[in-house]
Amino acid sequence: MVAHTVLLDFTVSSSVIADMEKRSGLKSAIANVLAEHFTGLKPLTESNIDGSLLILYTGPRGSLITVRGYTEGLITLNIEYYKQDDQEALLTFELAKELETALQTAATATRSHTLTPIKRGGPFERYYPTADERLLEYDIDKLVFEARSPYQKVQIVHSKSLGNLLVLDELQNMSEADLIYTETLMQRGKENYAGKEIVILGGGDGGLLWELLKEKPKFVTMLEIDDIVMKACSQHMRSICGDCLDKRKGDNYEIIVGDCVKALAHMIEEGRQFDYVFGDLTDIPISTTPHGDAWDFIRLILNSSMKVLKSTGKYMTHGNGASCPESLKMYEEVLSQLCVPVTFTKDRAFVPSFFEDWIFYQVSLK
Repeated sequence: MVAHTVLLDFTVSSSVIADMEKRSGLKSAIANVLAEHFTGLKPLTESNIDGSLLILYTGPRGSLITVRGYTEGLITLNIEYYKQDDQEALLTFELAKELETALQTAATATRSHTLTPIKRGGPFERYYPTADERLLEYDIDKLVFEARSPYQKVQIVHSKSLGNLLVLDELQNMSEADLIYTETLMQRGKENYAGKEIVILGGGDGGLLWELLKEKPKFVTMLEIDDIVMKACSQHMRSICGDCLDKRKGDNYEIIVGDCVKALAHMIEEGRQFDYVFGDLTDIPISTTPHGDAWDFIRLILNSSMKVLKSTGKYMTHGNGASCPESLKMYEEVLSQLCVPVTFTKDRAFVPSFFEDWIFYQVSLK
């Protein structure tokens, strides 16, 4: 049971909106086309907003149709209705394209476009943004798990093409098809983890821990604050995490549930040193300046991590989408201002559940 929203738009000469006689003809043309496609169409209200046109209609099955004509000549037409699971669509994509063609002809429009229905409501979301805030519709067909932890909303949904997908605070996080993400983060084949001591900051899905354990490290310490994420992934995303989240301690690893900032501070006090520190926490923020709580947190994590790295060690982390070069540049400026001088390299990979290239950093002490 979801609400369907069908979006159409077309373009006419701006004079059609500005000239009252031409505007009247446009309104009649639109009304006639709508009446042919929707039985029982009734005008609800009409208004002028700063010289633009706004008309509301009601149609069959409680549908609401909004027509907006902007002074620049853009006409938008939104059709919204509620659909029960066993009902046929009031307006399929094929019928919407027919409506588009009829409106373009009747209004003598220079261009037109129709979007497939946007579905709102129901037990799970289908739409998630890319790093640069483009909207993607996923082929999600089932809600597998949902809970709210003390820190975030935790969901696992099923995608027909990606398998199970971890969603945190309604942002896609990791899917069963995303091994390339973990392999690029750890630079598999380029770094030697055999016999090394490693810290993972975050990593609650267990994917990084599981893949690192295959490399025969001396010991891996994972610091994750959200126990609910780990329990959910252990049950529903075992193709990613294997059995490493089933228990909190193994022969060569330990999972510590708690605040990684406090744990890092304790490690610094103890003088502990590691070959690798993985920052598998929040993404680089999308902002106009490198200021605010999120950037402060990133600086704190970076500076603390540098203090527990061996002189030959590396800090490995993910950045953000390649579509956000400004934020990536700000992150690199932050790297140049840490408590110790560092150098860095970076890599990129197309991550299936992100539908875009993602940037990964490898930071070394100078």
